[in-house]
Amino acid sequence: MKPKETQDRFILSSSPHAHGRCSVSRIMLDVIIALLPTTAAGIWFFGMPALWTVLVCVSTCVLTEAVCRMAMGRESTVGDFSAVLTGLLLALNLPAGIPLWMAVAGSVFAIAVAKQVFGGLGMNPFNPALSARAFMLISFTGPMTTWLKPLWWKGPEAVTTATPLAAIKALSGADAVACASPHGLFGAPVAGVPGLWDLAIGNMPGCIGEVSAIALAAGAAYLLWRRVITWHIPFAFIATVFVFGLVAGGVPAIVHVLTGGVMLGAFFMATDYVTSPTTAKGKLVFGFGCGLVCMLIRRFGSYPEGCSFAILVMNAICPLINRWTQPKPFGAK
Repeated sequence: MKPKETQDRFILSSSPHAHGRCSVSRIMLDVIIALLPTTAAGIWFFGMPALWTVLVCVSTCVLTEAVCRMAMGRESTVGDFSAVLTGLLLALNLPAGIPLWMAVAGSVFAIAVAKQVFGGLGMNPFNPALSARAFMLISFTGPMTTWLKPLWWKGPEAVTTATPLAAIKALSGADAVACASPHGLFGAPVAGVPGLWDLAIGNMPGCIGEVSAIALAAGAAYLLWRRVITWHIPFAFIATVFVFGLVAGGVPAIVHVLTGGVMLGAFFMATDYVTSPTTAKGKLVFGFGCGLVCMLIRRFGSYPEGCSFAILVMNAICPLINRWTQPKPFGAK
C-alpha cells in the first residue's frame, strides 16, 4: 500500500534545518541603511567631493563585481548588495578630496583582489574595504593623509573648547592640510582645536564616514535593533580604546573614541560576518585585540590612525580565535 504523500514522507537534508527570514541581501541592505546617516553627515560637512567619492566607489565596485563573476564563469552576485556595501564602506574610509582615479583603483582592488580572488563573498580572509584602504594608504600616502577642511569650519578662533589635538591648528589658513586629522599629532594641549561637540557631530577633518560619532551611533543602534550585529565586538573594541587612553594619558580617552576610525571600525568593519569570530567569547577577544592593536599603532606607530590595520591583523588570526573559543560538543573529551 502506497504511503500518503503529505504525511509519511521524510525529507533528509543537511543543516541548517531551521531558517530565519533574513538573507544575505537583507543583511547587506540593513548595513547600507545604517550607514546612510554617517554618509549624509560626510556629504554635509565635506560637500560634493564626498558625494563624488561615494558614487565612484560604489559604481566601480558593482561594475568590477559583475566583470569578475562573468570572467570566472560564475553566477552574478551583484544582486546581494555586497559590492554596494564594500564600495560604500571604502568611500567612507577615504578623505573627501582624494583624486577619483585613486578611488577607482582602490575599489577595483577591494573587489577583484581582496574578494573575488578568494572565491567571492564568504571566502575572503580579510575585510575587502579595509584591505583596499591599506593598499591605498601604502600606495598613495600623501593623498590618503590629506583631509579637506569641513565646509562649516570657521577657523580655530571660532572654537572655544580646546582639546589636545595639535595638528588641527594648521587648518586655520588652508583648505587642505596634510596630516591635519585629529590623530595627525599627539602633543600637549593647544588652543584652537575642536571641542567635544564638534568631535561628536563631525565638524572636524577626517575621512568621509568617520567624523560624525552621533551619526555612527544612530546607525549602530539600528543594526543592534535589527540584530544584524551583537554588542560583543563593539563593546570590547571601544572599551579597550577608552581604557588604554585613560592609562596612556596625553589625549583624553573620550577623544580617542570620538575621532579616527574607532566607531566606524567597531560597529561596521570589525563586525563583518566573514572575517570575525562566530562565538560570543571569540568576539570579545577579537574586539579587545582590535582596540589594543589600534591604540599601540596610535601611540607608538608612524601612522596617524591604526584602526584599519588593527582589524586586518585580527582578521588574520580570526581562525585561531574560533578554534580556541569553540565550545566542545556534549560528551567530548
